[in-house]
Amino acid sequence: MDAEQLRENAHKMVDFIADYYKTIEDFPVLSQVQPGYLRELLPDSAPTQPESLQHIFDDIQAKILPGVTHWQSPNFFAYYPSNSSIAGFLGEMLSAGLNIVGFSWVTSPAATELEMIVLDWLAKLIKLPDEFLSAGQGGGVIQGTASEAVLVVILAARDKILRRVGKNALEKLVVYASDQTHSALQKACQIAGIHPENCRTLSTDSTTNYALSPSVLNEAISNDITSGLIPFFLCGTVGTTSSTAVDPLGELGKISKSNEMWFHVDAAYAGSACICPEYRHYIDGVEKADSFNMNAHKWFLTNFDCSVLWIKDRNALVQSLSTNPEYLKNKSSQANMVVDYKDWQVPLGRRFRSLKLWMVLRLYGLENLQSYIRNHINLAKKFEELVAQDPRFEIVTPRLYSLVCFRLLPPHGNEACASKVNHDLLDAVNSTGKIFISHTVLSGTYILRFAVGAPLTEEKHVNAAWKVLQDEASALLATSLG
Repeated sequence: MDAEQLRENAHKMVDFIADYYKTIEDFPVLSQVQPGYLRELLPDSAPTQPESLQHIFDDIQAKILPGVTHWQSPNFFAYYPSNSSIAGFLGEMLSAGLNIVGFSWVTSPAATELEMIVLDWLAKLIKLPDEFLSAGQGGGVIQGTASEAVLVVILAARDKILRRVGKNALEKLVVYASDQTHSALQKACQIAGIHPENCRTLSTDSTTNYALSPSVLNEAISNDITSGLIPFFLCGTVGTTSSTAVDPLGELGKISKSNEMWFHVDAAYAGSACICPEYRHYIDGVEKADSFNMNAHKWFLTNFDCSVLWIKDRNALVQSLSTNPEYLKNKSSQANMVVDYKDWQVPLGRRFRSLKLWMVLRLYGLENLQSYIRNHINLAKKFEELVAQDPRFEIVTPRLYSLVCFRLLPPHGNEACASKVNHDLLDAVNSTGKIFISHTVLSGTYILRFAVGAPLTEEKHVNAAWKVLQDEASALLATSLG
């Protein structure tokens, strides 16, 4: 890589990205293109001669950006946020520039050691128990996503129980979670060879605000033990995808411990809020967990991907995922003097992802990060108040963080058409291009989700979004009543 050529072209790229952010509100938030649009715009084969960077910029502007859904738009309120920041961007840039492949300590000692240190910092900020720190038997590791995190811990839990009860007992192993748990758990079970009929998806309802009931869990475990099955894994969630429900970690932890089960806590979205003392109590009971996961790339200003997994017994991961071919052997690893993160994850190769989290923590500091979280929660509270003031709408579940679950009440109280009315409202709102929201279903009811979390979102964007929803609802109701 020629240094001066890099300097020239990187400046142009930074200018291009900066201009994109300046004009991001000019784009439809949700891409309005049709499937297959890009194939009609690009050649059938790669060029044989180099093209100019400006030509590529022109193509990005004319052909790529129309097919982008703008997750960093201040009018993006769908799913959960995927944060970016100057600090995260700079860390990502540095990681790309160094371009190391840090699968073991020796391949870049700084990559391994910075990851251990930064994840200890973050664990202390959210007041995780000391057992999750690297000074003991545990520690943290950056995975790509929460899906990867739950996969590696279910593999560790599976192998740990099979060493105790015998490898032929795989067909007897049972996994437990609520029906609000992320679908990543189902995929992890499929990969881990857990029989589908042994994956217990336990029902929740509005009486617990969609949290997993300890009594329901106890009953399911008791029935399985009576049937000769082996309970081995429980996944609790703090901040479910549909409605930010919070499972009672303390009670679930007691149940898992008394049944010698692995207890994993998925706080992918809501974990970031734990840096604020007033939201830390939602993970009370985490001391009973074997593993804990949060996505810094959701709501912690760290560019995707950066999913942080802490574990109390790192040897459980290593025993399940370690390989030691001759071509990777080295003195430090052979002497067990170092951590080799290749043994904590599915792939061998790994990027220098801790750089961007390190830069976020240093360039913003705890107080600014706390203010950032609190601002989004206050904006969601503002939106909730706006919804509550309009008798045509209702709040469906209590707001805990920065997600509001609501719906448009069907005309004449006709619940038979409630789902269609809200589905139509969702389509109408998103088709305007002015905002983007998403939906879920709770207890058979189709509801709308408004998640505040984009770094650029301000109160004016929340107010404007509500006006779009009101206007489209008025048009929809006028049509249905007419």
